[in-house]
Amino acid sequence: MRQELMSLPKGLAEDVSRNLVMVARLIDEDPEGAYAYSRIALRLASRVAAVREAAGFAAYANQKYSEALAEFRAARRMTGSVELWPVMADCERGLGRPEKALEMAGAPEVQKLDKASQVEMRLVAAGARRDMDQLEAAIVTLQSPELASNSVQPWTARLRYAYADALLAAGREGEAREWFAKTVESDKDGSTDASDRLAELDGVEFVDALVEDDDESERGQVGASKAGTEVRAEDEHQDDEDEDEEIPSVTTDGITDDVDDLEDEDDDRDNDEDDREDDAPHRPQS
Repeated sequence: MRQELMSLPKGLAEDVSRNLVMVARLIDEDPEGAYAYSRIALRLASRVAAVREAAGFAAYANQKYSEALAEFRAARRMTGSVELWPVMADCERGLGRPEKALEMAGAPEVQKLDKASQVEMRLVAAGARRDMDQLEAAIVTLQSPELASNSVQPWTARLRYAYADALLAAGREGEAREWFAKTVESDKDGSTDASDRLAELDGVEFVDALVEDDDESERGQVGASKAGTEVRAEDEHQDDEDEDEEIPSVTTDGITDDVDDLEDEDDDRDNDEDDREDDAPHRPQS
């Protein structure tokens, strides 16, 4: 790439280089951002093969398969290299043309690819078979010396994963589990979710620790609220009992006795008056 950029004026070459660096840096984490930088580089130097290739990969990462395929074809015309053949075939799949991808998988260009690109081409061909609902054919396509090898290569995890996934889709769960386990062994950097797939087959469920902590916290708050309510209820009940003790009970016995005493006093006064009248001297009648 450096040699290609040397054909540009120094200032322009530096600008293009900075944009290409940003494409490489963002393409996995921020595909849209990478695509934006690729378009800038493309406007600055559309006749540089490295720029066309970077623009193709940025478009591919954003599932702009027609645009990506055009850029890859342009880069291939400029360089004459076949290294982009597998990703070009995958673009055909993305455009809904799996038959074209299979045709490319059988083309003479595949024999010119290095081992890694040949494995990539095999993965694309198997994917095209699955697109056409040919599961058994996809399984057979993936069966190869590279799959059977015990040595771990950069492509090993992806190849084993694709094979396990195809087996599972075909209903061969036992074999699928075996190959997911082999994928986990070779996937040292965690590029696949083979461990999750294996756990799913084994019936293992993962619980989010944060969610569990939140649930515990909520249960604790509810328990504290309930305990507080019970304490308040007990306090209110105790207050009621205290009030009952302070207020004396009132009966009618005392009131009745007082009324009887007053009535007795009235009767005594009446009797005294009658006695005085009897003792008074009677005046003779004239």
